[in-house]
Amino acid sequence: MSEATVSRVLNGKPGISDATRTAVLTALDVLGYERPTKLRGERARLVGLVLPELQNPIFPAFAEVVAGALSKRGFTPVLCTRTADGVSEADYVEMLLDQHVSGIIFCGGLYHQAAAEHEHYHRLHERGLPAVLVNAAIDDLGFPRVSVDDGHAVDQAFNHLVSLGHKRIGLILGPADHAPSNRKLTAFESAARFNDTVNDEDVERVIFSMEGGRAGATRLIKHGVTGIICASDVQALGAIRAARRLGREVPDDISVVGFDDSLFMNCTDPPLTTVRQPIQAMGQAAVTLLVSQVAGTLVPTEEMLFEPELVVRGSTGALKVAAPKPTKAASAA
Repeated sequence: MSEATVSRVLNGKPGISDATRTAVLTALDVLGYERPTKLRGERARLVGLVLPELQNPIFPAFAEVVAGALSKRGFTPVLCTRTADGVSEADYVEMLLDQHVSGIIFCGGLYHQAAAEHEHYHRLHERGLPAVLVNAAIDDLGFPRVSVDDGHAVDQAFNHLVSLGHKRIGLILGPADHAPSNRKLTAFESAARFNDTVNDEDVERVIFSMEGGRAGATRLIKHGVTGIICASDVQALGAIRAARRLGREVPDDISVVGFDDSLFMNCTDPPLTTVRQPIQAMGQAAVTLLVSQVAGTLVPTEEMLFEPELVVRGSTGALKVAAPKPTKAASAA
């Protein structure tokens, strides 16, 4: 835009369209410039969207849903992605506060981990800034939560493997203080007890990566597991790689179930059986909760649970039963 147009916006002159005026003021906010005093009460409605990474396809997919829903409601999403050697979640919160955002939506944040630093969440709560947490969180943070039912996800995966004849089923999870993983573990232990398949060696704690899934699956397969449930699709891809490195075929020898139904999981070899997170419904709900808070409406802080869906593809199959060895009488005949 021309300097004259920007000048007319900043000085509150008439003759400027609402779209142009909004674009100029939003640019000021995003770039960190202070608005003129007379316009500070009309600050553009920015919403922070804080994600742990973009390598796992589930997070860009969620960001797309949330960004679209925010834009339709007149908000501008500001994407913040943590990196191991870069800006931390707490640093992003400080930046967003400096930009006077209307609220923040967290997906996959440190609120999942009991041993992580949570001071920035407490600060947001004390300031009364609207925020929403997506998926299982530690207790007592005081924010509305939108979560997938992790327990039901494991129940679906476990029952699917049992129906295929698998007797020894293993579970690959995230770190020990990871709230969604612990919910999955509780459901897994209950299902294992019901089916009389309890074995402490059948649970592996690894990082959320393909390498972590491969390491955990290698140990499980060596212990005799034939069906593996993973806490993420990325871990499941690592599990498939582990099976092949050990000379096993998927699904002929080892069945693998993922979690998320990330983009392209139907294009893997074999296509991945997984439990789908309803990210469209969850993303819309998260935005609705945030916008309601911004409007001054009290919203419940109780967790909203969304039911996942088992998507059966080619990475799971019936357990092969070894052919019986011929008897001596049959051999003699």
